[in-house]
Amino acid sequence: MSPTCQWCEGEWPSPGITSWWCLPPEQVILVIGGILGGLMLLLLLMGVSWCLWKRLCATFTYEELSGATAASSTQGHKLCPPDARTQASSHLRVISLPLDRPPGVPFVVPPSLQSQDWVPLSSREWAQAPQDPCPAPELLPHATGSNLGDACVVGTINPALYKIPEDKSETHFPEGCLGRLWFSVEYQQEAERLLVGLIKAQRLQAPSETCSPLVKLHLLPDERRFLQSKTKCRTTSPQFDKHFIFQVSSKSVTQRVLRFSVYHVDRQRKHQLLGQVLFPLKKETLVGDCRRIIWRDLEAESLEPPSKFGDLQFCLSYNDCLNRLTVIVLRAKGLRLQEDTSFVSVLVKVSLMNHNKFVKCKKTLAVLGSANPVYSETFSFKADPAELDTASLSLTVLQRAEGDRSRELGRVVVGPYMYTRGKELEHWNEMLSKPKELVRRWHALCRTTEP
Repeated sequence: MSPTCQWCEGEWPSPGITSWWCLPPEQVILVIGGILGGLMLLLLLMGVSWCLWKRLCATFTYEELSGATAASSTQGHKLCPPDARTQASSHLRVISLPLDRPPGVPFVVPPSLQSQDWVPLSSREWAQAPQDPCPAPELLPHATGSNLGDACVVGTINPALYKIPEDKSETHFPEGCLGRLWFSVEYQQEAERLLVGLIKAQRLQAPSETCSPLVKLHLLPDERRFLQSKTKCRTTSPQFDKHFIFQVSSKSVTQRVLRFSVYHVDRQRKHQLLGQVLFPLKKETLVGDCRRIIWRDLEAESLEPPSKFGDLQFCLSYNDCLNRLTVIVLRAKGLRLQEDTSFVSVLVKVSLMNHNKFVKCKKTLAVLGSANPVYSETFSFKADPAELDTASLSLTVLQRAEGDRSRELGRVVVGPYMYTRGKELEHWNEMLSKPKELVRRWHALCRTTEP
């Protein structure tokens, strides 16, 4: 006979097993409550663990600033137009760039924010900006090739971008340099005044142990009037910081040349020339109303007397990679001008010849009324290496008078052995032996019977 339940008076399914509906109601409620409480505790622990894990992951990728919305929205006004400020400020979010990271460590945007655009607000922040009101693709950071999981790399910090570029004019001096001079030039168009600032000089080559330099300024072609600085005692790198004013009309200022002559004053008050700088005043130099600071290396004055018809100084250079022949016409001296005309200008014509046939011709600007004109103009010609054995350069100094009449003052031809000898041949061969370098020399002009 099967046992019966004392609660429901029914038969048990098997001996030793009690059905749950046969338990008292109080015990059933306790069992169900325990099961539900365990499930809720388990869910709570899982939620807390998930939040802690997300927070830990967020600290390694970015740091969100709380309360920075107001500050970022103020800066965001500078990036967006006025009509988009209200819309942009409502959902502007700021992310701070940690500055204590080592160089080269990228700042990344989490995958959840990859679809959003970011623009720089300051040196420490990146702000989310709406695409429609103020798109600024040129302000977006450049992406790099590094791969950090699924994160989108915004950019890296390059310390080299914040370094001030080195001024090579203060440290790099060529071999045999006589010194370097710094000055400034500014022309006031309305007042017709040329303002020249004498700043400093460095590495002056003094004839004795001590050097006491001064500088004289001429506005060529006027050789009689000049301005000069004070003598700086016992220094080869003087600091002048002196300003000079020349009154010159706007029509003739581009025809003038500034000459800085640096002298050493000895104990007997005698002036010994250390070097000079010739600076032609051109439109490119005098454009604008701002002061331009320029430096030039000193050049030695030619002690040789001018030849019968005058001398011409120019540079030659050949670039074998570009097949380009470069001529820089510097200046002339001792020209015999025709004085029976009231208006005189002098120019130089540079002609490239091949087998005594004309190839191309270029001319310098005309300089008014000076027997010692300064040009400093550069010309380039296309010449293959195979043509250099049969090519030559002819530089002709011409004088123009009223009525557009021209008169040849002298000519010099440089080229290979086929056409030239002496200094002209040496200049050409030195140019070929030193590719891509400027070779400068003086040449005596000669008269020809050719037109």
